[in-house]
Amino acid sequence: MSHPEQHRGRWRPRLDRPALVALLFGLAGVVYRLVLTLFTVPVSNSDEATFGLAALHIAQGRERPIFLYGQHYMGVLESYLAAPLVAVAGPSWPVLRLPMLALYAVFLYLIHRLTRRLCTPWFAAFVVGLLALGSERVVRDQLTVVGGRPEVKPAVVLMLLITVGLAAGTVHRRRLAIGLFGLLVGVSVWSDWLILPYLAVAGLALLWAVRRELLGWSGLLLVAGVIVGVAPMIVDNLRAGPGEDSLSVFREVSTKTGPQPQWFDRIRGGLLEGVPLAHGLCPVDGCGRWQQWFGVLYPVLLVAGAALAVLAYRRAAGPRGERVGPVVQLALIAGAALTLLSYVRSPLAATSPLDNARYLSVLQLSLPAVLWPLWVAALTAWRGTSSVLGRLTGALSAAVLAALTVTTLVVTVLFTATGTAASRTEERQARELAAALRADGPHEVYGDYWTCNRLIFNTDESVICAVLDGDLSPGQNRYRPYWRQVGRAERPGYVVEIDSPMDRRLRALLADRADEAPVREVGGYRVYHPDTPVRPWR
Repeated sequence: MSHPEQHRGRWRPRLDRPALVALLFGLAGVVYRLVLTLFTVPVSNSDEATFGLAALHIAQGRERPIFLYGQHYMGVLESYLAAPLVAVAGPSWPVLRLPMLALYAVFLYLIHRLTRRLCTPWFAAFVVGLLALGSERVVRDQLTVVGGRPEVKPAVVLMLLITVGLAAGTVHRRRLAIGLFGLLVGVSVWSDWLILPYLAVAGLALLWAVRRELLGWSGLLLVAGVIVGVAPMIVDNLRAGPGEDSLSVFREVSTKTGPQPQWFDRIRGGLLEGVPLAHGLCPVDGCGRWQQWFGVLYPVLLVAGAALAVLAYRRAAGPRGERVGPVVQLALIAGAALTLLSYVRSPLAATSPLDNARYLSVLQLSLPAVLWPLWVAALTAWRGTSSVLGRLTGALSAAVLAALTVTTLVVTVLFTATGTAASRTEERQARELAAALRADGPHEVYGDYWTCNRLIFNTDESVICAVLDGDLSPGQNRYRPYWRQVGRAERPGYVVEIDSPMDRRLRALLADRADEAPVREVGGYRVYHPDTPVRPWR
């Protein structure tokens, strides 16, 4: 990656050309996302606001949550990362998202190092260039604070780098490195269970690399690291009541009743929609037929990547340091295959592929192993060292890599040129509503789920909102103190989207008083403030 260069008696690192190109790509990706962060693009929502409110409570010393409010299976590490910034600068969306931007930069750095060690310098620069681009679906998973994915990806790459270093003998404090591996596993399990397939294959790679060492103190440090990392989850589950432990809640959330889609529909939704969306080849509203080709090709690339890794393993008849590369590549292929299989087992892969493609964002971890066969074939043909069939395969591989790059670039440019206006408009309306209520009240209001917590965060809790469903019955109130506070208010307000079901239901209950109750419209919302509260559930 760099070479030492002596200059006036001091040694300074000098980047080689591929590393310099990768650095420029990485800086472009970070700056691009920094601009989006400053403009709160993609748009915020109440799920993200819940993490923000948890960060605010942590910063104020009021709460020490383990899981997201109202859940028992998704950790709030992102809230703890944002809490120091919130404590200094106050709650705002850019402040909340800055740690996610830092995690993205760390991920780029680590994936470059891993790809360079496993493959070649120029291929590592190419991978960084692809990851620097980003459609709305991709940057939403990378920048918004909605739990798990931004932090577990760099954690897994660091685990694999530790494994490579241990096998190659370049890690000097081996026991501490193994303990760190365990800590990363534990924190990842606490943070997001979607990463479990990659944790499993990373663990197998570590076992292959240092299985003898794990029989001694290193094994104990590995277990201790896992326990320390997952300790918050253990504590919460020991306190949880019957049916409220993480496994029970996650099983209930994952199990859907009703007709089950056919496997063909699940696989089609997972491959033709989920995979291209997760890799930034489609706009957020879905993939056209010309953008689905990568999903069709993806299983072929997984098989080709596995075959190439097995062949490289058999040819590397030397110490573990020479064989660890193919082993890690196999781990990345297996992690992608297991993640994809887990996804298509869910009915949501068929019934709602656009909304749930976010669960495949971790496939970015396997991008180097998936694209490596294409790069090898194209490079071999370029050098003219293959047969006619090999040159034809290489030309097709180069065309696929070019098509992948161009498609990703086009979708990214379209998003920046035309896809940010709606987000900025919605964000402006949400802030107008928050400013109006903060200045003139009411300060205790009822609203729907997608209004409430974002409103509370935007007003720094000077306006408290309790969640109602469309029929004005109690809704999903993640943080119960808000519900109780609004419930005690003598004259609560109601914030509803204009002409929404909640708006129509509220006007029907107010009946003759609908026109008499103070009403004003702000940013696409109607704010009602009747003299007497409307609480039909009582």
